[in-house]
Amino acid sequence: MHHFISVMISLLVITGLQGSVESVRRRMKRSSDRYYRSELTVPNGGGWGSWGQREMCPAGTYAAGFSLRVEDPVGREDDTALNGIRLHCIESKALSDLYRSYSTVQSDVGSWGRWTEIKWCPSGFLTAFQLRVERSQGDGDDTAANNIMFRCSQGTLQGDCTNWGDWGTWSLTCEGKGICGLKTRIEVPQGRGDDTSLNDVIMYCCD
Repeated sequence: MHHFISVMISLLVITGLQGSVESVRRRMKRSSDRYYRSELTVPNGGGWGSWGQREMCPAGTYAAGFSLRVEDPVGREDDTALNGIRLHCIESKALSDLYRSYSTVQSDVGSWGRWTEIKWCPSGFLTAFQLRVERSQGDGDDTAANNIMFRCSQGTLQGDCTNWGDWGTWSLTCEGKGICGLKTRIEVPQGRGDDTSLNDVIMYCCD
C-alpha cells in the first residue's frame, strides 16, 4: 500500500513539473511575440557584432526597472565594459508592490562581468534611454557601449557601469505606456582579438 502511494505521488510530481516547463515555454513564446507600438533607437550605438532575438515583457507588464552585466576595468588587458541589459517588468497595478512580483527579460548577453543590483523607477515605467559609447580606438582597446541611462515616467535612472566614451542623445519617448522589450547587438568573443561585447540596443514600447 505504501509503495502504491509513493508511486502515485511520484507521478503527480512529474506531471506537475512537466506542466510547469510547458507553462514557461508558452509564456516565453507569448512574450517574444507580443505586439509593440514603437521602437526606440539611438544614433551612437557601436557597429560590431550581430543582433539577438527580440525579447518582450509578459503581456500586461512593462519595464519599471533594469540591471546591467558589467565587466569592471581590467587594466592593461582587454576591457569589454557593458555586457548585458535586463529589464524587470511589472503590472500597472503592482507599482506599490514592485519588489515582490516581477518578471525579467533579456536579449543576447556578453560573456564577462557581474550583474548589478536592480534600479527601479520611483513611479511609472521606463520610457526612453540614452547610451554612453566609446568610439573606435583604432589599434587601441575598444569597449563600445559603456553605460545606459533611462528616463522614467518621473525622473531618470543611470546604470552603474564604466566611464569610457560619451553620452549620446536621448531616444524618442515611448508612444504608449512604457518600454516592454529589448533587442541587443553583441559581438561574440574574438579569441585573441579585441572584444567589445554589447554594442547597441533597441527598446520596444507597448500600449
